[in-house]
Amino acid sequence: MTTLFALIIVLGVLIFFHELGHFLVARLFGVGVEKFSLGFGPRLFGFKSGITDYQVSAIPLGGYVKMVGEDPDDEADLSEAEQAISFTHKPVGKRFLIVAAGPVFNMLLAVLIFYGLFQVYGKAYLLPVIGEVMPESPAAAAGMLAGDRVVAVDDTGVTTWDEMALMIQNSGGRALRLTVQREGGLLRVDVQPDPTDGETIFGEPRTDYKIGVAAAGEVVRERLNPVEAMGRSVDQTWEVIRLTAIGVGKMVSGTVSAKNLGGPILIAQMAGEQARQGSASLLAFIAFISINLAILNILPIPVLDGGHLLFFAIEAVRGRPVSARTRETAQQFGMFLILMLMVLVMYNDISRFFE
Repeated sequence: MTTLFALIIVLGVLIFFHELGHFLVARLFGVGVEKFSLGFGPRLFGFKSGITDYQVSAIPLGGYVKMVGEDPDDEADLSEAEQAISFTHKPVGKRFLIVAAGPVFNMLLAVLIFYGLFQVYGKAYLLPVIGEVMPESPAAAAGMLAGDRVVAVDDTGVTTWDEMALMIQNSGGRALRLTVQREGGLLRVDVQPDPTDGETIFGEPRTDYKIGVAAAGEVVRERLNPVEAMGRSVDQTWEVIRLTAIGVGKMVSGTVSAKNLGGPILIAQMAGEQARQGSASLLAFIAFISINLAILNILPIPVLDGGHLLFFAIEAVRGRPVSARTRETAQQFGMFLILMLMVLVMYNDISRFFE
């Protein structure tokens, strides 16, 4: 039940914010909106205000904003009054911004969530305090003990576990001198990292360098003022964007297996897990998925926002819209790609049950 409830929350927030972007920018530019729907298919309930029907529909795997004159083929049927609020009759730059607003609002949602989390919880750091020294490891041979706190690596100060781990990884296996705080005093130990088989966050093989220690799990939180929190939230959003874009590129090139893709079932499982860990984990998960949704939508595939943006860019260069026949053919191809993607992610989701 927790999983289902969490999935509804995640999808509801993502869809609402995405469609809200389209809606607000459309209204800003004087475009009439006939429907604002959370979900597809038959209308379940809602209300009407002005010409807009705000509704919740039966199939919760998406949503849409239906604008007046959205289909260029309907131009001939529009009255003069409708043409004044028609999407198709607006300049190409405004149409571009209306369509781009959906993915942009998904990015904005991530920034706002991270901002709230940084304001409430601050920035957490794992201290470089040793909790366990593995037997017969480089750290054990150097005389390191549980409870030691590493304060410097090769005379470069470290304050977090990640800083220490990164310097060990970047050593390439050369000997390091660690400055360790033990029982109020400082001592220096020489340690030579061992190479081990590891992998990147994308599952690619790589060589890791480790000294055989585990963290004690001591965490400190740095309080952030509003400006610092906003800076951190933008940095965090950009980092997720960067890693997601790299991951998509590696999948397209075949460097990373498409088996890593997941669909609604995986999202539901992960949403349930995050919800059980607490509201902060669920919010961070929503931010992560929101960024992924934005990147997916700006891919230049017809039927997605990115496909429409591509057509508008071509129109801006050529000075006239793409022909109806070309647009229809491209949309059919885009729909085929999306259906194949849906089949793939559903196959991946089901296959995980048998692993």
